[in-house]
Amino acid sequence: MEFISQPWAWYVAGPVIALIMFLLYYFGERFGVSSNLETFCSIGGAGKFVDYFKVDWKKNSWNLVFVAGGITGGFIATQWLTPSDTVNLNPQTIQDLADIGIKNAGSSYLPDEIFSIDTLLTLKGFIILLIAGVLVGFGARWAGGCTSGHAIVGLSNLELPSLISVIGFFIGGLIMTWLILPLIF
Repeated sequence: MEFISQPWAWYVAGPVIALIMFLLYYFGERFGVSSNLETFCSIGGAGKFVDYFKVDWKKNSWNLVFVAGGITGGFIATQWLTPSDTVNLNPQTIQDLADIGIKNAGSSYLPDEIFSIDTLLTLKGFIILLIAGVLVGFGARWAGGCTSGHAIVGLSNLELPSLISVIGFFIGGLIMTWLILPLIF
């Protein structure tokens, strides 16, 4: 059990990811989580109102199975395979986060200043999460995939749009981390 509850080394996780990408490529499938938003909207009948959602969602039903497996695996991991609630962060990162108002960084997986129920019930917390969710969802759809979809699948398929997207994600992340986040907190 110790083996599965610890972070896997790059030389184990990397080849496993590469094997999965190879199998998907071999079977003509494309991996993606954010594309399931489109599938869920199609299942819910959004195609009656917006042509974009008029798709045959059954073609991607295997991807729904993957999402269900991911949710199940995440639940199992958090309930029975997580050794502690702390995150092993670099002390400088903890200090940098404390400087912008995020206290107790590393004491839990998600900082309470952003992800707690108390924060969600404040106007500032609600607006931050709402805007962040809309931007992430819209950005993922506009870019034709999320960060992991472009970085793992797109780059492994040597797609130029994915390379451009990943560069944009990194630039956006740096701007958010160094310029915008300190202004919010």
